[in-house]
Amino acid sequence: MNIYAHRGFSGRYPENTMLAFRKAAETGCSGIELDVQLSRDGQVVVIHDEELDRTTDGTGPVERYTLAELQRFNAAKIHSEAASFEHIPSFDEYCGWAAATRLVTNIELKTGVVYYRDIERKTLDIVKAHGLAKKVFFSSFNPISVMRMKSLAPDIPCGILVEHPIRHVGLMCRVSGLDYYHPDIGGLTQEAVDECHAHGIAVNVWTVNVKEELEKLRNLKADGAFSNFPDMN
Repeated sequence: MNIYAHRGFSGRYPENTMLAFRKAAETGCSGIELDVQLSRDGQVVVIHDEELDRTTDGTGPVERYTLAELQRFNAAKIHSEAASFEHIPSFDEYCGWAAATRLVTNIELKTGVVYYRDIERKTLDIVKAHGLAKKVFFSSFNPISVMRMKSLAPDIPCGILVEHPIRHVGLMCRVSGLDYYHPDIGGLTQEAVDECHAHGIAVNVWTVNVKEELEKLRNLKADGAFSNFPDMN
């Protein structure tokens, strides 16, 4: 089963920072999960929340600031003991680093709360510029973003993120041309995993942070787990 570092090694290092990504790579995990949004000047940036307040010393919406302004904020607010300062990475910076690794990257398009104009194309252009098309897959809670990305890049796997179980989700993904189902571990059942696999859909599960949950997924024969602790086995 593949283990993806959720926002990097976010259980011990500031999430969605280059430090968290480098530390995740050291664990030997299969890949990294990260989140992308757009700055005021239309640059793709790596950050989870639509507001800066929880993870940085900034305040207000990400979309209010240019990339240069965003990178002045300290993204080491959480796990500050691990780093005195970490900047918000641009997606281009991340891809430049990832291209030199064996890691697969799950790129979550953060368009469920704020829809960013043309974020799908801009993100895809950066992926292609770094030669990463065969080492990424996309996901989102917003099905419109998922379907738009699939139309732009039919050969790159895409998955739908859900917070609540969906009956016949494997069928839903197959008829929609999707490749992956990304559910919360809380509502995942053997029936759902089997139904997805019967339709050729892989199941990657979030967020798995204790060994008992990891063992549950292995028993269910899930395909992947997103974890804040990618060194867990």
